[in-house]
Formats: sequence, C-alpha cells, structure tokens
Amino acid sequence: HVWEKHKEKVRAHRLSSTGKYLYKKRKETIERSFADAKELHGLRYCRLRGREKVQEQALMTAAAQNIKKIANHLTKAG
Repeated sequence: HVWEKHKEKVRAHRLSSTGKYLYKKRKETIERSFADAKELHGLRYCRLRGREKVQEQALMTAAAQNIKKIANHLTKAG
C-alpha cells in the first residue's frame, strides 16, 4: 500500500521506549480531556441538529475547557 512504509515507521516509533512512555501519558491528557467533555460538558449527546450547530457546541466546549485550564494554571502560578 502507498502508506505502508510510513505505517511501519509509526509502529516502530510507538513500540520504542519513548513511544511507550508517550502512549501512557496520552490517557492522562488527551483521553481525559475527551472524557471530561462528555461527562461534564454534555458532548455525549448533541442537543442541537445540523452540522454547524453541533460544531458550535463542540467549539464552545473546547473554549470552556481551555478557560478552565488557564484559570487552573494561573491559580497555581500566583
């Protein structure tokens, strides 16, 4: 396949010691963010209809999460 060489390269990186470490960190950061969006911000079910409205809901959720992250960072720094 066209991407086979690249897929093998990614697989080798994922199985390296650095790749294993980063993959473990993923569940603490990225996956946690999606879980919070679903549980705390209502992204499990769309309340709106239409692609534009659903996209707006997702962007508002991301903005709320970013604001919370900034507030937590400022609280720890100050």
